[in-house]
Amino acid sequence: ADCEKEPSSNMWIYILLGNMLRGIGETPIAPLGISYLDDFAKEEDVPVYVACLHTIAMFGPMFGFLLGSLCARLYVDIGFVDLGSITITPQDSRWVGAWWLGFLIGGVASFLSGIPFCFLPKSLKKPEEANNDKISCNLLENMDATRKRPTPAKSQRRKHLIYPFLSDFCSSLKKVLGNRMYFTLLCSSLLQFNGFIGFLTYKPKYMEQQYGQSTSKSNFLIGLTSLPPIGIGIFLGGLIMKKYKMSIIGATKFAFTMSFLGYAIGLLHFFVGCENHVVAGITVSYD
Repeated sequence: ADCEKEPSSNMWIYILLGNMLRGIGETPIAPLGISYLDDFAKEEDVPVYVACLHTIAMFGPMFGFLLGSLCARLYVDIGFVDLGSITITPQDSRWVGAWWLGFLIGGVASFLSGIPFCFLPKSLKKPEEANNDKISCNLLENMDATRKRPTPAKSQRRKHLIYPFLSDFCSSLKKVLGNRMYFTLLCSSLLQFNGFIGFLTYKPKYMEQQYGQSTSKSNFLIGLTSLPPIGIGIFLGGLIMKKYKMSIIGATKFAFTMSFLGYAIGLLHFFVGCENHVVAGITVSYD
């Protein structure tokens, strides 16, 4: 009778809430961090700084794969059962690794790495020779905002709105999505990340099924071979942009050329593979 009961657990709710909190904490780093660098760095140094930021962000998943490889070698109930009584190995399909251990280690690391952000100054001294144009733009924006400042009656009406930030958010979102160049860049980024995420999602299973590798070794190989070249490429791209002082058009042509070459090389994956395993009832008949 116990075997007929459906397994049920509410632990997924805690994992969901934990991932939501993690996403809320990680989201401001990319947009606000890039804006912070763009405002308080020399214009010719911004591509290198942004490249360094994205390069370090790529090394994070690499260490995550390596950590996942280590945790997958440990039994899921480590610390609660006698490991000497376990008769299966990580190569066994029934093996379940300590997947929860990565959340604890990652959470502690994220908390400790977030402490230095509390000591960053609100503003830095701007380089006078490089940010004159930015200062001028800021002054013009402030003057324009002063001229368009609502009257006290309008301000009083806005205070009575239940969610005043929603109207500001919707207007800002409309302006951003109305920019054709930004919208095109957003669509291309979605396509690139869509393919990249699918590559990382199914490549471990492919290596397990086709090459007979364990989950631990698959994660280790992917983290060691796939992500470092991407991080190095991002860093080299920032150096090239700084050296040749590319404009927006030049950077667009450079990005298009590199993306096209990456697409052409990526087509070679279709010619790499092994024959399917012989499975009765699926690839061959039972006879």
